[in-house]
Amino acid sequence: AQIVNLNTAPAEQLERLPGVGPSTAARIIEYRQKNGGFKKIEEVMNVRGIGEKAFLKMKSQLTVTAPKADQQ
Repeated sequence: AQIVNLNTAPAEQLERLPGVGPSTAARIIEYRQKNGGFKKIEEVMNVRGIGEKAFLKMKSQLTVTAPKADQQ
C-alpha cells in the first residue's frame, strides 16, 4: 500500500485510500486549504464522511508533513 501525505496528495491519490471516493477526497482537500493543512493524521476524522472506523482502515497509509512554504 502506498503512503499518502494528507497535505500534498492530489485527489486521485486520496481516492486510493480505503473508503475514500471522489467527494470525500474533495472534502479532504477543502479541509486542508481552509485549515492550513493537517498537523496530525487523526485530524482527517474532522472531515465529514470519515469516522473512526474509516480512519482505522486507512491509518497505516497516512502521513503528514508540513505544507511547503511555497503553497501559501
